[in-house]
Amino acid sequence: MATVRTAHTDWEGTLFEGKGTVTLDSSGLGSYEVSWPARAEEPNGRTSPEELIAAAHSSCFSMALSNGLTKAGNPPQTINTKAEVTFQPGQGITGIHITVRATVEGLDNDGFVAAAEEAKKNCPVSQALAGTTITLDAALA
Repeated sequence: MATVRTAHTDWEGTLFEGKGTVTLDSSGLGSYEVSWPARAEEPNGRTSPEELIAAAHSSCFSMALSNGLTKAGNPPQTINTKAEVTFQPGQGITGIHITVRATVEGLDNDGFVAAAEEAKKNCPVSQALAGTTITLDAALA
């Protein structure tokens, strides 16, 4: 069965001087301020679409990797994933770099890297961002 998750943003003002608030409706976990300076300069306590994409990508990747490792008979003890989304004003999102370190008993580093590559390819967020260059640095902890 398909699920739908929602968020909404209330924006006031122009792109460069304005600001907004994005609210996570489905979970009810909160509202977060967004602005152009938070996106293109320093965050200063506000978030950006790119930070939200990084959060979505790192969590989706971790879930996909955990599932793949478990199905292959190597359930992970820990997975730590960082996603870095690069935004260039005037060009948009120019790349995403995923760094993952994990503890997986009974698996060598080559096997882990192969599993991480599969997770990168198959996680739904990676697939949604297929037009973006996604790079990976994977190693056992």
